[in-house]
This record gives sequence, structure tokens and C-alpha cells, in this order.
Amino acid sequence: MNRKLIQMAKENKTIKVAIVGAGKMGKGLINQMSRINGMIPALVINRNGEKAINALMSAGIPRENIVFTNSLEKTNFQLEKGKYVVSEYIDLAAKANEIEAIVDATGVPNVGAKLSLDAIKNKKHIIMLNVEADSAVGPILYKYAKDAGVIYTGTAGDEPGATMELYDFATGLGFDVLAIGKGKNNPINLEANPNNVYEEAMRKELKPNMLAGFIDGTNTMIEMCCMANATGFVPDIRGGHGIISNIDDLTKFMMLKEEGGVLNKYGIVDYVLGIAPGVFLIFTTKLEEVHNQLEYLNMGSGPNYVLYRPYHLTSLETPITIYDACVNHKATIAPTEGIVTEVITIAKKDLKAGDILDGIGGYTVYGSLEEYEKAKVENLVPIGLIENAKVLKDIKKGETINYNMVKLDTSTEIYKLRERQNKEIG
Repeated sequence: MNRKLIQMAKENKTIKVAIVGAGKMGKGLINQMSRINGMIPALVINRNGEKAINALMSAGIPRENIVFTNSLEKTNFQLEKGKYVVSEYIDLAAKANEIEAIVDATGVPNVGAKLSLDAIKNKKHIIMLNVEADSAVGPILYKYAKDAGVIYTGTAGDEPGATMELYDFATGLGFDVLAIGKGKNNPINLEANPNNVYEEAMRKELKPNMLAGFIDGTNTMIEMCCMANATGFVPDIRGGHGIISNIDDLTKFMMLKEEGGVLNKYGIVDYVLGIAPGVFLIFTTKLEEVHNQLEYLNMGSGPNYVLYRPYHLTSLETPITIYDACVNHKATIAPTEGIVTEVITIAKKDLKAGDILDGIGGYTVYGSLEEYEKAKVENLVPIGLIENAKVLKDIKKGETINYNMVKLDTSTEIYKLRERQNKEIG
């Protein structure tokens, strides 16, 4: 990749990228991209334009090279001149002539749905740091992108992308993959909300609801959903086991119950406390000679073995995905298996008829992973659709929320897209 990009830079060929969202992830990507040949964060869009300007300047880009505008005509003109453009108008990402790929770094499901759809309609590749949207409507967006001849993809560096790296490696070599998953760096706390995580969020330069979504486990479920829809793997039990283990003991747990482990079946996705920030894969082989080779190579005594990636650099790795999408026309991870799992919605507290629900990382609900067919039978609402829903009947804390319990906001792009997904894929 680096050699190709250097050559492209020498030939004055540059991948111009639009980044939507200049928060923690977007700012990190902007900075990293500023050190890479042949690729630039040409257009940065954020609700607060000044924040986007500051993100570019933090990467060493002089203020005089940055132009603020909400005009498409001016954006096209300045991009052609080689300037960096900042805007507060999200539609510019898909409409700007010079832009080849768009990165969604917002983490907002409805924004991700609209942005992705606009990108695909305008023949631009879309790179999703927004796993929240992908878990709800990724399969239909992948289908539309494929039909349009562009790439819809999750990102390298995020746990799903890092796990897919291991999965492609193992399956490409002919190993039998038994389980995949990620580490979680803190126990699930279902009481987490923007208020009680506020101070920690400020220290980490995160939005409080984003941090609360990590701590209450919703984002872990969303990430596993993306892994599942890309591989066909499912949770062994609703929400996963979430065992506590170090990497050396992981294969002992990730075995069937009759073999001494905790699993009811293989072909599962799960999370593990104690191995964060890494991702893992459990595999085996039917060939005795390969078992001998693996033991010789200090992979353990078998019959199951672990591959472990002890890091994931989130948006700092996203340039790899941008390159693959634009140059190799290849996705890092995509929901190629369709709708395999669902992140269902569960009441975080007692809810009363008339209450208005917030979304991921809020005060009212959290998400858990379930097989799609089971969620469909129970008529359960995906958490990506739940924001601004009105409660129709009292719901007890810990109760799963189905479509009969709430009135959803049907005006949103993500709701409309999900309806199309249900008809065309589900």
C-alpha cells in the first residue's frame, strides 16, 4: 500500500476523502492521514465547523489552506485548487466532485443511514466507522453499493475489521474456525448513562453517551453483530457468555460443554473480559500432521488453537480501508451473509406509557445480541431504530422491547431503509 501511494503521489494522483464527524475518531483519522502519501482529508464536515477546522490544524495544516463553506459550487472550486474544505452541510460529502470516498465517523445511526445512501447514489465509496448504523441497515446498504459498483465497508482498526483480518487469514489457510470475538476492557454495567460517566468521558474526550454505550455493553453487541453479519456466526446465548479469561486459557473455555468448555455449539461470536484491547479467533484442524505442526510451532497442544491480535488502532487504521476501497475495490468487512443477528432493545429502567426513549448510550435502553430469526419471531425492535420512540405500555426494567410496545419515529431515513431491508432481504 505504501509503495503504491508513494507512486501515486509522484504522479500527482491523490485520493481525496470526505470525513463526516470531527470527534475523537474523525480527528485521529485526519491526523494520521496527514502523514500518508497519495491520500488527503480534503473535505471535513461537522455540525460545528470550528471543530473541523481545529482538527485539520492539529494535523499541521495551515489555516490559510482551509476554506469554510456550505456552498457546493465553492466546495468544488476550492477542492480543485487543492484547498482543504470544511463545512457544516453534510450533503456536500456525497455531492462534491473531487471526493472519491466518504468516511462516516459520526456514530449516529440515522446520519449513517442517510450518508451511506447518498454516497452510494452518487457513486462514492462509503467507509463506516459508524457500526451503529451498520448493525441496523448494513445488509441493504451493502446490496445497494454492490448494485451501484461501489464499496460499502467497515473499517480496519475497529474490532469487527480486526477480527475479519484473522478470519480471512484462518479460512484462507483452510483451518476450521470455531469462534470469533473481541476483548472488552471493562465489565458490563447496565446502569451506565451520560450523567454517571460524564467526568470519565471528558477525560477521554468522548461524548458521554458514546462512553455509556461502551460501558453498558451496547457497542460490544453492535460490534459482534457486524462480525456475525460478515461471517454467518451467531451468539451462543443471547448477549454472549462474556467469560473472564487470559489469552492462554481462552481455548479451555471456548470448547463445547461436553469437551470441558462453556459453549453449546461452535460457529459463535462472543466477547471476553481480560484480553482487551485485542480480538481473537479459535480454530482447529482435522489433519493430524497439521496438529503436529501447530504444537511444534508453540500454538498449544490442541485440539483448539487461538489467533490473537493484541491491538486495534480504530480510526488510525482506516487509511488501509480507504486505500483498499479506492484502489483495490475491496471491502475490509461487510455484511455479506445478510441479516444473521440483531441488536435488540432492552429497557434500562422501568418505563411508563408516554415516555420518549433515547438511543444508544442513553438513560432508557441498552442493546443485546440475538440471532435474527429469534428476534424476528419475538418481534423485537433493533436498537438502531429506537431513538425518539414513544412507549405505548408500561415496560419493566430488563424487559425486551417489541414493536407492539412502542411507536417508532417513522420519519427517519434509518427507519425507511430498515423497512426496505425487511422487504428486500429479511
